[in-house]
Amino acid sequence: MYSPAVDGFSFRGSAVRYTESPPPEGILEVVHCFWELRTLAELPDDFHYHALPDACVNLLFNLLDTDVAGVTALHTEATTLNLGRSFHYAGVQFYPGAWQGDRAEIVNRYVGTPYSGILPLVETSRRLKGLEFTDMAPVLFDLVQWCIAHGHAKANPVTARILSNLDAIRSVSDMAKLVQISTRQLQRTLQKLTGFAPHDLMKVLRIQQSFRKHYLDLYADQAHFTHAFRKATGYTPVEYRKRFRV
Repeated sequence: MYSPAVDGFSFRGSAVRYTESPPPEGILEVVHCFWELRTLAELPDDFHYHALPDACVNLLFNLLDTDVAGVTALHTEATTLNLGRSFHYAGVQFYPGAWQGDRAEIVNRYVGTPYSGILPLVETSRRLKGLEFTDMAPVLFDLVQWCIAHGHAKANPVTARILSNLDAIRSVSDMAKLVQISTRQLQRTLQKLTGFAPHDLMKVLRIQQSFRKHYLDLYADQAHFTHAFRKATGYTPVEYRKRFRV
C-alpha cells in the first residue's frame, strides 16, 4: 500500500542508524512500520532531522529519557528538528486516517517534555529501553493492540481505499468517486479522520509519490512540481536530493 519516503538526515555514516520493520500480522491495516533512529557514538556536530509531511501519525519514544514521549504528525509542510549529538528514538508510524486518538495531543515540533496524557507511552518507553530494535516488535505490538482496544486506532476503509488507488486520483472529485461519497461528504469525513481537507491531503500524497514516480505523472509541468515541492519541503527537488542524497 502507501509507503512514505524516508525523511532527510543532515548526517549519514556509521555513527547514525535508521531502521524500519513491517508490523506483524494483526495490525497491518493500521500500522505502516515500526522504526528506530539512534546514534551509535556521539556525533561531532548536532544532527538535524528534516521531517517530511506524509499524513501519518507517529507514537514517539525517547529511549534516553523514557519520560519523554509523544504523538507527532506534520500537516502540509516539512520541519527541521535538532536532535543534538546523541539520541535514541523508536516509534510506531500509523497509516493516514488510522489514528483516532485525541488530535489535540498531536504535536508538529520537537518533543522534549515528559508525556502526561492517557496513553501508556511512558510505560511502553520503559519496556523498550535497553532492547535491540529486533526485540522491540512485541512491545510495540502490545501498545498498538491497546490503542485499538481503547478506540485510539482502527482500520480506516476510506483512507485505505485512497492510499491503495493513488494512481487513479487526479482531483478531489476523483477521490470522492473512488470512495463513493460526495465531495462535501469527503471534506467532512477526511477532516474528521485525518485532520486534512481533501485538497491538502492530495498535496501531501503527491509530494510523497514524487519520490518514486516521474513528476510529469503527477503534475502539469516542471514549474508546478518545483513550486509544490519547495512549498512542502523547503527545497527545490534538485536541492533536496543533493542535500539529503536521496
